[in-house]
Amino acid sequence: MVLEGRSSSRSAPHAEVIRARIVLLAAEGARNIDIAERVGVCVDVVSKWRQRFCQHGLAGLKDRPRSGRPRTFGPAVVAGVKALACEPPEQREVPLSRWSSHELAAQAVTEGLVDAISSSTVRRWLHADAIKPWRYRSWIFPRDPKFAEKAARVLDLYASVFDGVPLGPNDYVISADEKSQLQALHRCHPGRPAGPGHLARVEFEYERGGTLAYMGAYDVHRARLIGKVADKTGIVPFMELVDKVMTQEPYASARRVYWVVDNGSSHIGQRSIDRMTAAWPNARLVHLPVHASWLNQIEIVFSIIQRKVVKPADFADLTVLADRLQRFEDRYNQTAHPFDWRFTRTDLAAMLDRLDTHRPELETTLAA
Repeated sequence: MVLEGRSSSRSAPHAEVIRARIVLLAAEGARNIDIAERVGVCVDVVSKWRQRFCQHGLAGLKDRPRSGRPRTFGPAVVAGVKALACEPPEQREVPLSRWSSHELAAQAVTEGLVDAISSSTVRRWLHADAIKPWRYRSWIFPRDPKFAEKAARVLDLYASVFDGVPLGPNDYVISADEKSQLQALHRCHPGRPAGPGHLARVEFEYERGGTLAYMGAYDVHRARLIGKVADKTGIVPFMELVDKVMTQEPYASARRVYWVVDNGSSHIGQRSIDRMTAAWPNARLVHLPVHASWLNQIEIVFSIIQRKVVKPADFADLTVLADRLQRFEDRYNQTAHPFDWRFTRTDLAAMLDRLDTHRPELETTLAA
């Protein structure tokens, strides 16, 4: 009964099921070669488990204890190498900017942690704790004294709230910025499209055909992109973009249109707020904190444009580049959905708390 239950079980380990079937087929008088073919194993495996069952019964179908390979390195060595990986090489007077697994292995030997160790072993230890000292990410401390307040206000707008009051059906949130210095690079020779067994190829050499700027306004909750191509960025081109948006519905008759912008020269300071209000009384400019463009959703749109429209650049002239940007708007607006924005006030507070834990160390370093 036990063997029959194992042989048809869907939750038992596969090895146990196979062994039970081998014994049951053997009890029916099947030959080893026939059993091997039916259960999908070699004849030697069938012979092994038949013999063990004859000698030890059900207990013989269990795996025997294995001693395993003894550990070469103790826990103290593993912890020491991980601690080493979490320190800058300069603290060990090593003239490197960051560790590699090979350098860590060599340093562990130099410091007497081990007599010898491979870089693959070091990498395996670090992988267990997701330690990657050879990689880094750039970041910057918030320098705006009102960073939390300004950032939270923008996050509230993404959540359809302003000053603690939910936005109404006739309120809109626009994320806007400029993407400057888009180059019309013309490749010296035609590219080769992708095909079976090879990637697309793009000629390395090119001729410069000038630059232009793309002004973008993105409706956060309706996933609608409105753009404008200009010769360069500036107050005038930005206000032309504002006019283009505010003269069309639903924004022209909206109760309030909130424009989220960074602190670029085209829309910086109180003057830009006054200029916006004077031109469009139902529009309100909302500035992000300094160094917080990553909170501006238009930057996500610009990254899509960079990957899908601009790269790899091969444009006969600026007219071709401008035409592709404008046609992309229509294509994007037909299929786009609002971004699944999940960074909230709570996440912001947690991030700023983490940064604050490093501030004393930073201030001490700057003072020195």
